[in-house]
Amino acid sequence: MKVTILQFPGTNCEYDTQHAFERLGAKTEILWHKSESVPSDTDLLVVAGGFSYGDYLRSGAIAKFSPVMKAVKIFAKNGGKVLGICNGFQVLTEAGLLPGALMRNEHLHFISKHHHLKVINNDNIFLKKLDKNDLLKIPIAHHDGNYYIDAEGLQELHANNQILLTYTDENGQIKNPNGSVESIAGVCNKEKNVFGLMPHPERAMEGILGSDDGIKMLQGFLFA
Repeated sequence: MKVTILQFPGTNCEYDTQHAFERLGAKTEILWHKSESVPSDTDLLVVAGGFSYGDYLRSGAIAKFSPVMKAVKIFAKNGGKVLGICNGFQVLTEAGLLPGALMRNEHLHFISKHHHLKVINNDNIFLKKLDKNDLLKIPIAHHDGNYYIDAEGLQELHANNQILLTYTDENGQIKNPNGSVESIAGVCNKEKNVFGLMPHPERAMEGILGSDDGIKMLQGFLFA
């Protein structure tokens, strides 16, 4: 499997992401944002976390204009699998590839810690290695992770099983760290080929670092 990882000025998780997928046996390539095409052998395109363009204007608001994003939209429209992690999630919402928006955390502070998540829907390639209601311990690190969507959009998310993950405590009870609507931590598009989440599964690959729960999350892509 070939995983292509986007790199913008300010991206800081591309090498963590590369390490994670190579640890799972995938081939990887880091793609600079000025590229105007996605490598033809790409099986999964990852928009990695960080602070693209310093998060000026809004997180992801400038990155959506990078030359590579035209190719990303074509890749996704043709059914290519895309995963946005943290800032990557923000970029995908700004580019219109995922519904909703990411706003400043409700308490206005940057959060960096492990947090529990609950799997809400697993009828997709990303989370198919997990069961509904499984609990995961995954790091979060964001200032603008407050997911917002209006009432009509939220109804569509529920109707199409587009809500992937929610923030909880270790017992699976809602514990919302940033004010996200319905404690949502990740969503996908209706076609279920574009995915976004604020937590960092690429940082949860080894127990010695606090959790290896990211392995089953990312493994789904490798066994498509």
